[in-house]
Amino acid sequence: MQVITHARVMRVAVPIVLANVTVPLLGAVDTAVVGQIGLAAPIGAVGLGAIILSSVYWIFGFLRMGTTGLTSQALGAGNTAEVTAILLRALMIGGAAGVFFILVQWPLFHGALWLSPGSMDVESLTQSYLQLRIWGAPATIALYAVTGWLIATERTKAVLILQIWINGVNIALDLWFVLGLGWGVEGVAIATLIAEWTGLTFGLWLCRSAFGAALAPAMARLRDSAALRHMASVNGDIMIRSILLQISFTSFLFLGAGLGDVTLAANQVLMQFLTIAAFFLDGFAFAAEALVGQAVGARSVKAARRASLVSSQWGVGSVLALSLVYLVTGPALIDVMTTAPEVRLVAREFLPWLVLAPVLGVAAWMLDGIFIGATLTREMRQAMLVSVAAYGVALAVLVPLWGNHGLWAALMVLNIVRGVTMWRKWPLVEEKAVGG
Repeated sequence: MQVITHARVMRVAVPIVLANVTVPLLGAVDTAVVGQIGLAAPIGAVGLGAIILSSVYWIFGFLRMGTTGLTSQALGAGNTAEVTAILLRALMIGGAAGVFFILVQWPLFHGALWLSPGSMDVESLTQSYLQLRIWGAPATIALYAVTGWLIATERTKAVLILQIWINGVNIALDLWFVLGLGWGVEGVAIATLIAEWTGLTFGLWLCRSAFGAALAPAMARLRDSAALRHMASVNGDIMIRSILLQISFTSFLFLGAGLGDVTLAANQVLMQFLTIAAFFLDGFAFAAEALVGQAVGARSVKAARRASLVSSQWGVGSVLALSLVYLVTGPALIDVMTTAPEVRLVAREFLPWLVLAPVLGVAAWMLDGIFIGATLTREMRQAMLVSVAAYGVALAVLVPLWGNHGLWAALMVLNIVRGVTMWRKWPLVEEKAVGG
């Protein structure tokens, strides 16, 4: 196995950070382009439709993480046939899931619109948007597999190029279809649909090394019962963990809404800055996934320790730098995000929690990456169950006492307990690296 250096970690991490930065750009362009129509309903329809689909597709985020962990271990073990077989299995899962959503689109969309009702105009336009976008479901979910596989093989520059391609095609077609041809909401949907399928095609081309000499032995391994059971177990654990984490963050927003519109708005502003911290941490956590996974596959405890240490050093360094930036420039950044005086005032009051959040959450974030690489997903799931229980107790006790300060304190409890519970299980990473 190659020596794990700071430069190697940065080669994996930096393209992921840059790829993450491109994601909000697409939503902004979609909104801006459809906003040129001059009506409120199309803007609401595109926003609502995108949220519904992203919520559905998000369930399959486990496919990205599970593919990275399993592939990196197979790569470290030198099992090239299994490296390809994992990609093929993941693509099959993604394709099958996409077809399923196409088949159940009617009850799915009607249920979603019932939960989040809008005006008749908004619902009609949202239906049109969803009925076109859903045909991209197989491509979008399969792209999770492609991305996970490329990360595991340390080809994160390819991930960045792929993200730029998808967003670039989408933005260019948005401008042409909506502003040039006047297709409105349907134009935005068709642009995204084309971007998704061309993105999958390009992604498969980027993974072309998997379809060479290793393809025939990989096809023979596709139905390996032990590998299939292991893949199902890993992905199932990650899915449960991710759902619990999403419930926790959603409850934070919902409970904030109960504290008043101004408090809700202030929390939303601060959460945008927390998302930026996540962009940076993702890069180093993904590096940990790939490098720890390879070390475990190669049965090298030394490499597993080194991968965990170096990637975590960069993760800690990045959040310390960001927290310092937020401490010094936070008030000015808040003023950029909102012009409402009352929201600015309340956001400043809770700014110290934003400064603390990345520092208190970095251990959980990096250990997630380390445990995914080691495929210690059952332990991740158990740690999340304990953490959510602690979070629930903190919410019940602290919110009635301290209001929004209690809400932010409970979020800190969630991340601290996540970090502590996984840190206590760290020896299992070394056990896995020696074949335990």
